[in-house]
Amino acid sequence: MAEQDRIIMNQKESNRLHVIRQALDRSITQEQAALMVGVTERQVRRMVKRVRREGNEGICHQSRGKRSNNVILEKIKDKAIDLCRTRYVEFGPTHAGEKLLQYHQIEVSTETLRGWFNQEEVSYRKRKKRPHRQWRPRKEYRGEMIQMDGSHHDWFEGRGPVCVLMGYVDDATGEVYARFYEYEGTLPAMDSFKRYIKRYGIPKSVYLDRHSTYKVTAKKQTLEEQLADIQPMSHFEKSLAELDVVVIHAGSPQAKGRIERQFGTFQDRVVKEMRLAGVTNIAEGNVFLDTYLPEYNRMFARKAAQKANFHRPVVNKRALDRILAIKTPHALRNDFTITHNRKLYQVDDTIRTKKVTVEERTDGTLHLRHNDQHLRYHEIDIRPVRKEETAKKTRPRVEWKPKADHPWQSPAKAMLKARRELQATT
Repeated sequence: MAEQDRIIMNQKESNRLHVIRQALDRSITQEQAALMVGVTERQVRRMVKRVRREGNEGICHQSRGKRSNNVILEKIKDKAIDLCRTRYVEFGPTHAGEKLLQYHQIEVSTETLRGWFNQEEVSYRKRKKRPHRQWRPRKEYRGEMIQMDGSHHDWFEGRGPVCVLMGYVDDATGEVYARFYEYEGTLPAMDSFKRYIKRYGIPKSVYLDRHSTYKVTAKKQTLEEQLADIQPMSHFEKSLAELDVVVIHAGSPQAKGRIERQFGTFQDRVVKEMRLAGVTNIAEGNVFLDTYLPEYNRMFARKAAQKANFHRPVVNKRALDRILAIKTPHALRNDFTITHNRKLYQVDDTIRTKKVTVEERTDGTLHLRHNDQHLRYHEIDIRPVRKEETAKKTRPRVEWKPKADHPWQSPAKAMLKARRELQATT
């Protein structure tokens, strides 16, 4: 029995037993025992009585070896494990616990569920070990800095096309906004940013990477840029500069770790949520995000350190369509036509200028402008074909031979001709 006591007794209980035994032998007083154990004299008297009555086991807690009052029944555990193996395949303990409580009224803590997964060998996506990075404190104000990026992933797990999720994370609160697009480019970036502005307002700064959509690296300065001493800017940078938004380019993916970690979470959670909802394409995915993201932000977003909001209101929402557009200058010909993307357009308004600007907007429409004037135009479907110039008729060349009495037929000429023919043969 003594050997069994040593097995079930921890070090703290063993230390207490040693002091209580000395109190039983009257080697020390109960007051001294209380000071040594760190409890009251009343508690020491209880320990002495239990050890005298039950032996060494009396020092152990009375609940040792007994079933907990809050224990989860085996049938509930089996049902939860079966759901995680069939319906919630590869769901992590936290995510699976949310779904079990939401749809099946099974309340299980994350760590309990994690223990069940390890015990029953239920596979799930585990978090990878990350190298140590220097921590950067969050911004204090909402809208002070927004982290932005695109995530390429098979979001619909083969049920639909592979697409890109354009995501935004507020650095101060962790509030998320996102939308699906076919590709990561200038127009999707402008469209998603315009939708973000209409919902939250214009942020103070945007933190993004060095993707060709957001930063120009190989383009040379134009003459106007050299005279103004400005660096080449992408169309997206120009639009944000017009909105007075500061653009910050990250030197590495780890620098904008919050949006990168957010994509890792979304590639786990959102993919499985869309699987349950039966989402199969980009349009359905965007409808799903409109209802999912508010609930997600309610659960995981935090309050900013300061109450002030740095998001600025939009004075003219119609101007956003003009600002967030690809603007390309084109030369206006004498016949009032321009060429854009290998298409010919006729300007219907009479205007005196050498250049006009073509705006490609996020809704797919084209607009022609000169300064603040909107120009009417139409596309020329049938382009004029140049007539091929007819080849000039030329007389056939006739080989001319000199007459016998011609000066070329002199003996000296004949000798020179013979010498050349001899040199050619040798």
